[in-house]
Amino acid sequence: MRYEVPQFIEVEQKVIGPFTWKQFVYLAGGAGALLITFLLLPFLLFVLLGVPVAALAVLLAFQKVNNRPFEILLEAAFNYMVKARFYLWNIEEARKYTIIGNDTKAVEKEEAPQELAPRKEGGISSLETKLMEAETGTI
Repeated sequence: MRYEVPQFIEVEQKVIGPFTWKQFVYLAGGAGALLITFLLLPFLLFVLLGVPVAALAVLLAFQKVNNRPFEILLEAAFNYMVKARFYLWNIEEARKYTIIGNDTKAVEKEEAPQELAPRKEGGISSLETKLMEAETGTI
């Protein structure tokens, strides 16, 4: 028995005329917001508020940035503006702080940072020795 494998599953289906469901909802929401502002506000305020609302609705419905929907860009921009940022330029200062979620707290470290063992000058490590043995066939 053969089964047909669906193709083009990433392409959204056109539901209402030439629009996908998501495009229709964005455009209908923008049109509804425009209608409410037209009915409730004077014409000058309607124009001042309506143009950005209409532009946002059209951008959300049709615009893609880097082949991704515009709503992803808006969400990333909002998260960037809201989230806390912690910039650190000195590694010694980094040892004083710990970051938990979005909070940064100064914490006393119990252990002093361990120094790395000094490297032997001119010596061959065991990995280099094994590599040399494998290359020369002296295993």
